[in-house]
Amino acid sequence: MRPAPFPWARAMAFGLGVLRLSPRDFWSLTPRELASAAEGVYGRAAGAPSRATLAALMRAFPDGDEK
Repeated sequence: MRPAPFPWARAMAFGLGVLRLSPRDFWSLTPRELASAAEGVYGRAAGAPSRATLAALMRAFPDGDEK
């Protein structure tokens, strides 16, 4: 399976539109710097739940017949 392509349109919309960077400043950023800027604006993205959290959710909300 191939990884998804980098979302250039979203990155440029964020950097040029939200941060209002000049094109020169935007293109001089590293991906890590752009990600840090996004985290500063939007907060840290939620990670995947831990195995224990997932198990607790599965116990609390089991799949099955609801007849």
